[in-house]
Amino acid sequence: MKLSIAKICLPCLLLLTLTTSAIAQNPSGREVTLIDDGWHFAFGHSHDTGKDFNHGTAYFSYLAKTGNGDGPAAAAFDDRAWRLLNLPHDWAVEQSFSEAGSFSHGFKTAGKGFPDKSIGWYRRKISIPETDLGRIISLKFDGVFRDSKVWFNGHYLGNEPSGYDGFEYDVSAYVNYGGENTIAVRVDASMEEGWFYEGAGIYRHVYVQKTNPLHVKTNGTYITTDIKNGYANIKAQVAIENWSNDNNGGDVEIVSTIVDPQGKEISTKQIILAPKPFNISLSDSEIRINTPLLWDIENPNLYRLITQIKKEGKIVDTYETTFGIRSIRFDPEEGFFLNGKHLKLKGTNNHQDHAGVGTALPDELQYFRIKKLKEMGSNAYRCSHHPPTPELLEACDRLGMLVIDETRLMGITDLHLGAVKRMIERDRNHPSVFCWSVGNEEWAIEGNIMGERITNTMQGYAKSIDPTRPVTVGISSGFRSGISSVVEVMGYNYLGNGDIDAHRNQFKQQPGMGTEEGSTFATRGIYVTDDAKHYQAAYDRKPRPSFYSIEEGWKFYATRPYLAGMFIWTGFDYRGEPTPYGWPSVTSYFGMMDVCGFPKDNVYYLKSWWGSEPVLHLLPHWNWQGMEGKEIDVWAYSNCDEVELFLNKKSLGKKMMEQYGHLEWKVAYQPGTLEAVGYKNGKRILTDIRKTTGKPEKIKLTSHRQTLDKANGVAVFNVEVTDKNGLHIPTATNEVTFSIKGGTIIGVGNGDPTSLENDKFIDAIALVNITGLQEQALTTVNLPQQLPSYPKNNWTEAFKDRDYKNLAPAYVYRGQFELASLSATNVVTFFYQKVGVDAVIFVNGKKVNSAKDDAQKYILSADMLKQGINTLNIIATPVHKVKDWDVINANPGVVQVITPADQWKRKLFSGYAQVIVQADGSGKDIVLSATAKDVKAATLTLSVK
Repeated sequence: MKLSIAKICLPCLLLLTLTTSAIAQNPSGREVTLIDDGWHFAFGHSHDTGKDFNHGTAYFSYLAKTGNGDGPAAAAFDDRAWRLLNLPHDWAVEQSFSEAGSFSHGFKTAGKGFPDKSIGWYRRKISIPETDLGRIISLKFDGVFRDSKVWFNGHYLGNEPSGYDGFEYDVSAYVNYGGENTIAVRVDASMEEGWFYEGAGIYRHVYVQKTNPLHVKTNGTYITTDIKNGYANIKAQVAIENWSNDNNGGDVEIVSTIVDPQGKEISTKQIILAPKPFNISLSDSEIRINTPLLWDIENPNLYRLITQIKKEGKIVDTYETTFGIRSIRFDPEEGFFLNGKHLKLKGTNNHQDHAGVGTALPDELQYFRIKKLKEMGSNAYRCSHHPPTPELLEACDRLGMLVIDETRLMGITDLHLGAVKRMIERDRNHPSVFCWSVGNEEWAIEGNIMGERITNTMQGYAKSIDPTRPVTVGISSGFRSGISSVVEVMGYNYLGNGDIDAHRNQFKQQPGMGTEEGSTFATRGIYVTDDAKHYQAAYDRKPRPSFYSIEEGWKFYATRPYLAGMFIWTGFDYRGEPTPYGWPSVTSYFGMMDVCGFPKDNVYYLKSWWGSEPVLHLLPHWNWQGMEGKEIDVWAYSNCDEVELFLNKKSLGKKMMEQYGHLEWKVAYQPGTLEAVGYKNGKRILTDIRKTTGKPEKIKLTSHRQTLDKANGVAVFNVEVTDKNGLHIPTATNEVTFSIKGGTIIGVGNGDPTSLENDKFIDAIALVNITGLQEQALTTVNLPQQLPSYPKNNWTEAFKDRDYKNLAPAYVYRGQFELASLSATNVVTFFYQKVGVDAVIFVNGKKVNSAKDDAQKYILSADMLKQGINTLNIIATPVHKVKDWDVINANPGVVQVITPADQWKRKLFSGYAQVIVQADGSGKDIVLSATAKDVKAATLTLSVK
């Protein structure tokens, strides 16, 4: 069946893709393998080539001759001394803090201004069997921050400047089939792409993909759905790519199978002409589904489209796309509709970092964060301000969260429109995505004709790729001209930036929503603003005269039917942008939750008016020692009709709750019990209590999961202390130390915006070069067990002007390495690179034996080392040149110094800390232990399956 995709205005009917996964049906089928494990990493340097492993200094470097990557880009480069790690990885979050660091990036000592921490090298080896010859072998990167260059077996593949766009490279011609292959990635994070924390490194997943030359193009499926009375038409367009010289053509069979949420299958077949070499053919099909299960925020039903390509009766490719059946519509008078039902958008803006791990979030943390937002009553998420990792959209699809998907930068060149195209083609099958955003707060162009032109081009281009969704732009500098006059769905950024009602009256056919609102300041658990400490009271108040509180913002949008809803700035605190302060504040104050996901009190205001369940939340805590008799501001967030407040069982009055409001009392502090009682229709339905607690007695651990997958399961542990009665102590600041068995701690946090504590505790690795290498020729081959004495005047510069046609039987080399500091805990290893065929190694005159696992690895014991200058001697038989142009290695290797990390620890802030734990693959249960001074320790065990 043929499908002709016509332009569809609002309403939009659609479903989308979760992930493209691979099912290998036979040796010629598709395989997609995650290669996150086993990468070697080291810092390079932005301008010192010596510190950048002499990359780019060879006569024929990577841009001069194909296959001539040099330094770490060369396949033969020795990276054994580098750090071994797993992806995703963010090296910025591992660094310390400094006032000289970037305000936007949370004052981390990485990026611009820190050239020794702005360049990162990654290397990994993979084996590809001979049976894969003839297949298309590709490397797929979901995202690297930023400006990445990639080599494969020394072949330069390309450069991706953006830190947010996924990319892939075909390496089929460069593969060593039946042997080892080397991937090298150089990442340059010295340039910031945003004004918020962005991390550094390969912080998203990496895959190896293998396909038949005839295959479904990457992101090559496009599914739309048209919901009728009692059924839905599913239209699937599939792009088939022939990446070979095979010009035989012929017919191919495309089998499209839809699998519903219960596993029932419906299939259709189509015969098309195979695309010509290095061309694409489109296959269009339509399938009817009776009584479809719709995707919505409460019941996120997902279908799968399995596309098979058959040639001569054999399956040559299988490609799977996850989608959902749903319709969307914006109305300029009535707002937003999902599946024909009115839905007020209750959204948040969010960046992509989390406490302890920075931007390198394990997949489970994406689900953890979306669940936290759903618990608050949120139904929509704006990706601020860049395309997200695919796993974020998968979590939104599966959990029922609408998404505004946003590109990074406005413009009309290939750079800008190419990014839009990649984003839309990758994400347009996700049912969660209901709107494309092509810009945010572009002040230089927002209000002028240039902004109109750029918006018209980007909007039209986006609609040409996906006509089923509207386009928006977040606008902040006036709402009457420029972009705001032409964008399809108006995005209002902040009530104080213009007259929204006036704009609506002028552009009555233009739907609108608040793409950013609030921007309030609050510190979790703090109820008195202390500018000296950089703490903002957690009461919901105007952040600035021209901005509005969360309550004011929601009242405005909730009471105007023509506005589809609003997106609060932000759901979670994030690193960087610590407005209204600067150093030593290192995170923002805007979030409804802190960087750990611990709720601030504003969460309960939103839960009251965004959710459907009864809510009653009392603030502040009731630990105010030393303030007896002084008035405390007491607030109640609730959707009850009335709330009555009691102090030590004495009523302080009952108050009526205004819709979308909150209640306040002035209460003279007395230790004891503060209790709120909520009434509905005159009946008591809820209570919330704050008690004055005793001193800390014991640690309490809780986990968001009770069982983990042994491969890569992740658990988020909350840490707190309680008094003798088991009451949480909201003012506790104990420093808690952690140890673990059966798993790995990957990050710690506590939500304190001024905390300069470590996010990670990892071994420090220093690489020390051998310097001043000299040599003497020896007349006989002798590899002694004790270091002989050699004439002092016979030393010459090693390898200089050597006559390779007249080599000595053996050579002795002498070099130095400096240990700036040396302690009993250091592990010092010499990674030898052969400067001879056979060799014996001495350090400070003592012979060193190689490690059992590596004949060229020498562990140096403490008794042979000294702080300062150490002497290395190598006695070796020479390597002969086979050809005159052969390059003989003249680098004897590198000394690796490991300083073991301190034990994991974190101070409680306002009573809480967080530990993120990952299974280590052993299958053993995870046991997390926590200790602190003067309190009882705690242990919690999680089952691993």
